Amino acid sequence: MSDIDAWEDDLLRRYPETPASAGFRDYVNQVRPGVREFYFQNHRYQTFDFVKRKRAQFLSLDRRRMGMWEAMEFLNQLVDDSDPDIDLPQIEHLLQTAEAIRHDGRPRWYIVAGLIHDLGKILCLWGEPQWAVVGDTFPVGCRFAEEIVFHEAFRENEDWGHAQYQSRLGIYQAHCGLDQVLLSWGHDEYLYHVVREYLPPPALAMIRYHSCYPIHREGAYAYLLNEDDKSTLKWVRDFNQYDLYTKREERMDVEALKPYYEELLAEFFPATLRW
Repeated sequence: MSDIDAWEDDLLRRYPETPASAGFRDYVNQVRPGVREFYFQNHRYQTFDFVKRKRAQFLSLDRRRMGMWEAMEFLNQLVDDSDPDIDLPQIEHLLQTAEAIRHDGRPRWYIVAGLIHDLGKILCLWGEPQWAVVGDTFPVGCRFAEEIVFHEAFRENEDWGHAQYQSRLGIYQAHCGLDQVLLSWGHDEYLYHVVREYLPPPALAMIRYHSCYPIHREGAYAYLLNEDDKSTLKWVRDFNQYDLYTKREERMDVEALKPYYEELLAEFFPATLRW
């Protein structure tokens, strides 16, 4: 778990709630060694072919059947008690996000999206390495944008020398839209496919693209986006405030909150889903 938590802590450093300071996006002097190694592995192995293989492996959704609250409890196995930086079970982090959204009077589908948005991290419990589950996501099959953190690490990616994959548009057409673009594999895309039949488009966008910082925070790949993506990314950026800034030491009373959230989940999802 330490790599996952290091990545999440690094997100807070890269995207502070306040305007950028002198140390903002300093990957030379401030980056933690574990974060650097994490991204070098991620960028080395997230190839177009790797993404296609993982989609074939996991998007059949035939690994397990379980309900949403059960999945949240299952995710709790990712807590590493030996890690001094982690004090709360994963389910409490999910509830922190959802409670912040609920406090702001957002729609019920928005609260649900916040509650479940990281559940795709259960991929780690099925043997997936952390670099293939978390981390900033980015398009594959076209040029790696310089806005992607640790861009230099892509020189070790086998797609770096592929002429088509490193052309500006790659395999895509100009302004084809995000829905037609393959992103690096991770928990976002996986969970999107688990829940795609049950939530409205804004919620699905927040789940699917919340880790795609090169696009929704850095403005990269504008030449792949279409008009519909403007609305999509508006929701993703709005959700980002809850995704990044709700982590705190305050404990969540899971048992007290459980009845409300079980009722909320039942409003949108069947008793069991395919995972």
